[in-house]
Amino acid sequence: MSSTRPTRKSVSDTGNPESVRLDRWLWAARIYKTRARAAKAIDGGKVHLNGARAKRAKPIRLGDELMITKGIYGYHLIIRALTDRRGPAAEAQKLYEETPQSRQARQVLAAELKAAPTPVFRGKGRPTKKERRQIDRLRDDWNFR
Repeated sequence: MSSTRPTRKSVSDTGNPESVRLDRWLWAARIYKTRARAAKAIDGGKVHLNGARAKRAKPIRLGDELMITKGIYGYHLIIRALTDRRGPAAEAQKLYEETPQSRQARQVLAAELKAAPTPVFRGKGRPTKKERRQIDRLRDDWNFR
C-alpha cells in the first residue's frame, strides 16, 4: 500500500519549480543562515524584489532582481535558478548572479572601513563624561552604532 502525497507547488517538465517563496529561496541560496532570519530581514524591509518591498511568501521567478541589505553592505542579485532545497555552497552560488556594480561598491566600502581608524579610548580607567561624549560623537560620525 503506497501513498502519494499531492504536490503543493507547480513543477515544470524539468522538475524545477516555476516559482518559489522568497524566504525559502533566500535560505536555499545561503543568503541567510535560517528561514527565520530570512523572514525577519524581509519583514524588516531589508529585501526588495524588483524595486518594491517584498513579503515572505512572494513568489519569485527567473530573472527577478533582489536588493538585499545586510548590515552596512548592499547586494544587488539577479535570480538565475530556483530551488526550495538547501544544498552545498557551490550549488547555492549558481542560483544567483551579483551585478558588477554591487560587488565593486561593496569592495570600496570594505576598503574604506579597513582604512578608517578604530575609535578607542586610550585614557586611564573609565572615560570622563566629557570624554564619553567625544567618543559618542566620533562613533556617530562613523555610523558605528
